[in-house]
Amino acid sequence: MGEKIGLIAGGGSFPLLFAAEARKAGRELFIVGLNDITPKEIEQYAGETRWFRLGNIGGPIAYLRESGVKKVLMIGSIPHVSIFGGILPDMRAAKLLFKLRDKKASAIFAAVEEEFARDGMEIVSSATLLEHLLVKPGLISGKQPSADTLKTAAFGWKAAKALAAFDIGLTVVLRAQTVLAAEGLEGTDECIKRAGEILKKLGRSHPMTVVKVARPNQDMRFDLPVAGASTLRIMAQAGADTLVIEAGKTLILGMEEFLAAAKETGITVFGATDETSFTQ
Repeated sequence: MGEKIGLIAGGGSFPLLFAAEARKAGRELFIVGLNDITPKEIEQYAGETRWFRLGNIGGPIAYLRESGVKKVLMIGSIPHVSIFGGILPDMRAAKLLFKLRDKKASAIFAAVEEEFARDGMEIVSSATLLEHLLVKPGLISGKQPSADTLKTAAFGWKAAKALAAFDIGLTVVLRAQTVLAAEGLEGTDECIKRAGEILKKLGRSHPMTVVKVARPNQDMRFDLPVAGASTLRIMAQAGADTLVIEAGKTLILGMEEFLAAAKETGITVFGATDETSFTQ
């Protein structure tokens, strides 16, 4: 077998995508599944899968260490509502939470990284083996954005980056350089739906632009932005016709399906690297 890799798998299709790529690459995969969160079908890709409740840190660390794992990925979504309750931390997690300077994602991830390092394990980029799915700069699908759309996207880029800097969310939805909705705990798709409802109440039908960015100084090991076909379909239903995503720091989940959905919905997808990406 190839190199041993540990995977702490959250929800959604991202963990399944990585697990399939790891098996294809000949890696020996040891998976930490989270009860009622991780897709059960992930077991088919693993050398071994063990299931733990959310909030248990000591058990997963011991399991991966005893399996001889040195490199670990953390991939997948965790319900944000869990922040407000429902987690019963074990002793190691309780000590970690007590030491946190704040509850921002960056502080939590830094503390988790330290815990794994204490047991001789390194948390590595969540784009490992998936580098080919990172967004490329420039036009990805659809027609070239108009000058007005680029102005709106440039404004949205600044707004989304400010939002991301405070660990609030990564996405804003705009119409004509006006922010209709900013992502909070509900996530990107629900933010887009909310913007569509607002536009409908206003009696407007002008297409919206969705801008999704990475955090400033995005740590590629944790909480990497992702986009998939489902988001494009939700955009089409809400009345959005342009998606701007950050190149090099955003993963497309299921590239073929994503491009097919972009073509089907007629949505323009554009990869940007910074504010200069919107100048013509």
